[in-house]
Amino acid sequence: MARQTGIIKLKGTIGDISFYKSADGHLARSKGGVDKNRIANDPAFQRTRENGSEFGRAGKGGKVIRNAIRVLLQNAKDKRVVSRLTKSLVAVTKTDGVNERGLRTIEDGDMNTLLGFEFNANGKLGATLFTPYVTTYDRATGDVDVDVVAFAPTVRIAAPGGTTHYKLVMGAAELDFVNEASVFESAETAILPYDSANTAAINLAVTLTAASVLPVIQVVGIEFYQAVNGQMYPLKNGAFNALSVAKVDTV
Repeated sequence: MARQTGIIKLKGTIGDISFYKSADGHLARSKGGVDKNRIANDPAFQRTRENGSEFGRAGKGGKVIRNAIRVLLQNAKDKRVVSRLTKSLVAVTKTDGVNERGLRTIEDGDMNTLLGFEFNANGKLGATLFTPYVTTYDRATGDVDVDVVAFAPTVRIAAPGGTTHYKLVMGAAELDFVNEASVFESAETAILPYDSANTAAINLAVTLTAASVLPVIQVVGIEFYQAVNGQMYPLKNGAFNALSVAKVDTV
């Protein structure tokens, strides 16, 4: 892989060189690789097929999660969230001690590996919100809560420059990786002033399916705003909003 320089940037293929644009800029690479038919049938590529199967399963699982929390994710994500989440789910798959290699799944792995996953690497909750909070999930009733103690925003929130207001968000999702489906509920505070006055204690609560047998993840996040002439605008189009996996619960 090589980086294109100069005024004119190319896209497409010339000979054995492919030119394309990615998050890293305008790049070029040579065509090549092993024939697809050989990879699909040659015993020498058995491990490659197994890895490819599990990678594909992780990719589909990542899409299930992203679709489930889309309402919150659209306000707090970076350009590499798809690949980063897939990488984390591949790691989860590798912890599956039940199925054979190539058939390992996310739901049979240790999904607690996802705890603390940040959906926006440019605005991490762990480096933004410094007040204690407690997450709870009652599988029998489906009740999901986050409780935040009273705090002074300017002391406990490392907000980006220009912030005048913020809000806390919480969501929870039941994840059906087999059928590529989900159930999701979310809650949020009002848009609150970013000042030195202590807030009241905060509780955000939602209810999922009672006695669900599916894996459940809970996400917690913060969104920043700037007040201009009485109107609230997402600060820098949400570039520094944070959203993180705060709880994982499996049967």
